[in-house]
Amino acid sequence: MGTKILGIDPALGTTGYGVVLTDGSTPQVLDAGIIRCRRDLPLEQRLQELYEGVLELVSEHQPDCLAVEQLYTHYSRPTTAILMGHARGVILLTAARNRIPVHSYAATQIKKMLTGNGRASKSQMQFAVQYQLGLPRLPEPADVADALAIALTHSHLQRLAETELRP
Repeated sequence: MGTKILGIDPALGTTGYGVVLTDGSTPQVLDAGIIRCRRDLPLEQRLQELYEGVLELVSEHQPDCLAVEQLYTHYSRPTTAILMGHARGVILLTAARNRIPVHSYAATQIKKMLTGNGRASKSQMQFAVQYQLGLPRLPEPADVADALAIALTHSHLQRLAETELRP
């Protein structure tokens, strides 16, 4: 039996997710979509919406692990980083409370793993995810493609680690 990976692209407005099963040569998408938090609600209620959405995914899919993008901040957008930190904290806490191992990857590492270019554009990432998962169309919105890319990155790195351990 393969590994079920829940990839999450954390945000407070639209959080992308993708559940990928690695069982064989081509990873398979079991589910993908977004968790949308209402922007008109206070922060604590938005965080609760995100928690409930992630908890529902965990309960439904019983993932073996969770892969998430590392927190990245640009000096010109500190507020965005703080808000993403809140969202990421809720996601990590949900994983911890459900005893799900978490693997974090930098955005540049994810882009390089899937496209060979650590500065790949959103559209390049969408095409790479579509191709590697054999999807009939581009994964949209970009948040979903990003979440699937995070899960794929973990899948690729897991396979590389297993290959290196074999005699």
